[in-house]
Amino acid sequence: MRKLTIESQSWPVAGKFTISRGSKTTADVVMVTISKDGAAGRGECVPYPRYGENVEQTIAELEAARSQIEAGLQRDEISSVLKGKAARNAVDCALWDFEAKYSGFPVWKLAGLPEPEPVVTAYTISLDTPAEMARIAASHSHLPLLKLKLGAEGDEQRIRAIRKAAPNTRLIIDANEGWNEDNIQTMLNACAAANIEMAEQPLSADSDDILQKITSPITLCADESAHDIASLDGLTGKYSMINIKLDKTGGLTPALELAAAARKKGFEIMTGTMLCTSLAIAPAFLLAQTSAIADIDGPLLLARDRKTPVKYENATALPPAAKLWG
Repeated sequence: MRKLTIESQSWPVAGKFTISRGSKTTADVVMVTISKDGAAGRGECVPYPRYGENVEQTIAELEAARSQIEAGLQRDEISSVLKGKAARNAVDCALWDFEAKYSGFPVWKLAGLPEPEPVVTAYTISLDTPAEMARIAASHSHLPLLKLKLGAEGDEQRIRAIRKAAPNTRLIIDANEGWNEDNIQTMLNACAAANIEMAEQPLSADSDDILQKITSPITLCADESAHDIASLDGLTGKYSMINIKLDKTGGLTPALELAAAARKKGFEIMTGTMLCTSLAIAPAFLLAQTSAIADIDGPLLLARDRKTPVKYENATALPPAAKLWG
């Protein structure tokens, strides 16, 4: 019989991480370990209040499902036992890792995927004053792709200041639902004027129908509006790209299914993660292999990371070691 271990962990951020909804000084995660016969698989999830989840609730749900998980719950049974997407993600990834450790075959091979190669990731600059964001952008202008957190008063000044500070760097932005019907066209035009390539979730998921009525000069990517295959039809005509995060889909298994379905409908794929450690990056790394944009820089924003972390060479993430995951 398997053994299930559940841990709440808090990882300090290097400074603080700010988006339009507030600031964080820690990455609060739940780690699940599933072990049997000397093999142990791990999965990490980040319960996110935006989706009505928190650490305590996630742990309680996992504890309630302990007997089924320990009795041999399979990946295709997870959604019938666990409601929360974060909880599902932790178990799904732990089961993939357990199968890899138990069988001796890496997850990419078990899943029928190509062997992973290094991936260039965006580097995120959190929301701050125009001057401070410009300063950070200038110090990171050697990186190929910067992601700017926006969605507050003064965004036009931020965009101009950052582009001046990093004139040759590729830029994308994430407004985290911070813009509205009154300023959306102005903001998108400002992005285009600064040669920003993509805007992620500019409007609230509850009011993004407005996007059907405007002409965007840049690529629009759905994040808070994109969760699963059922959400795809509602995104058509608004977005041309979706951000897939394992904590939103409920694990690597449904994330791969969502990516395949999205591509069939003509969407480009962005792979994203929450603020997390390398243990959450490792399974997302497999999805990032075929994504137009990878945003898997979470560990670079932390003060410390796992003992066997994903290694980064500037903004290039290297394939994770099997000892970490997979």
